[in-house]
Amino acid sequence: MSFPRPRNGRPSGSSGSSRSSSSTDPLIASGLLCQMKDREKYIETFNFPYCNNVGKYEKVVKIGQGTFSEVFKARDKKDRTKLVALKKVLMDNEKQGFPITVLRELKILQLLKHENVVNLIEICCTQASQENKYKPSFYLVFDFCEHDLAGLLSNANVKFSLGEIKHVMQQLLNGLFYIHSNKILHRDLKTANILMTKRGILKLADFGLARAFSVPKTGQQNRYTNRVVTLWYRPPELLLGDRNYGPPVDLWGAGCVMAEMWTRTPIMQGSSEIQQLLLISNLCGSISTDVWPGVEALDLFNKLELPRDLKRKVTDRLIPHVKDTYACDLLDKLLTLDPKQRVDSNTALNHNFFWTKPMPTDLCYMLSQLTQSMFVYKESSHRPGHTRAAHSQQMARAKPSSTIVDVNQDRVF
Repeated sequence: MSFPRPRNGRPSGSSGSSRSSSSTDPLIASGLLCQMKDREKYIETFNFPYCNNVGKYEKVVKIGQGTFSEVFKARDKKDRTKLVALKKVLMDNEKQGFPITVLRELKILQLLKHENVVNLIEICCTQASQENKYKPSFYLVFDFCEHDLAGLLSNANVKFSLGEIKHVMQQLLNGLFYIHSNKILHRDLKTANILMTKRGILKLADFGLARAFSVPKTGQQNRYTNRVVTLWYRPPELLLGDRNYGPPVDLWGAGCVMAEMWTRTPIMQGSSEIQQLLLISNLCGSISTDVWPGVEALDLFNKLELPRDLKRKVTDRLIPHVKDTYACDLLDKLLTLDPKQRVDSNTALNHNFFWTKPMPTDLCYMLSQLTQSMFVYKESSHRPGHTRAAHSQQMARAKPSSTIVDVNQDRVF
């Protein structure tokens, strides 16, 4: 028995569904288009509460670039004398909304109000439009600071007297004492993240890696990430895998910054985590249970062949540059291997270094002689590929090596 062949070459049962599909497809497409246009219109007219439009500020020049942000010097359009710093949050790779790290930074900055901590004025955004693919940009607005410490130290014409160095370090330690008292760790202390106003006021900046900390209960430990702090300023406990740490990680960075006030360049410039540990050992002595009880419990201590029988040389290496015995003694205490024995900010502020002549000297006069702002980012336009900030970021991302290269050359001393 044979069936009649359809005239159009298709199964006879498909003709009705074909007509139905062809008639409804345009309706579905039209409906989706309307939904899309309604969505775009909603986004274009939506205003974020508590966020002003960034158009109230006029960008002057770009002064900073990081992995997660760009920083611009800007001027208030209504008050032309008012300068601010606009920190643009980069969200090109974000697929799950606003970055959680920025939310953490905002919460911390709203909590901290101190003369030596950068001041967050407000949060601004751009209007969503077709031009920006309906993705508004968000900006953190700060009081403008004319310089960062890295930019000042990279300029050979800027010379700090001993009294001025004391004032810089006094303000830095005051800022650290304040944030630690409020249970906040900075976790990225370096000269590029220390700002200076033209009046000589130091400001701790860039809290993008900061977090709140707590004292663990008996028998428990914190489990913070140890992938923090730019490599050249990273303390030995983090390099050995410690995840139960606290304020001493910032004090190690303060010691590195203090030494840099004389050497004008980072004192330990490792190209990997392993080499950084070697440089630390060459300067601060071998890492062992004798000088650091409990270090054997850290994950990487028994997995690495660390150098042995190296003597501590912090004072010997630094005295030719520093030439102040009290300064060398404080540096020795800040660059202590065992974080439990490392001096805290309160004790450091009471050190004889700050209470002997010359006393801490105001920086206002020295900085008033400078005719332009100095930021380490601006240096990159003159020396591509050779800025400390760019290299530090590159080094911080370097993967650990499985072997230690015996490098005895000293890149500073």
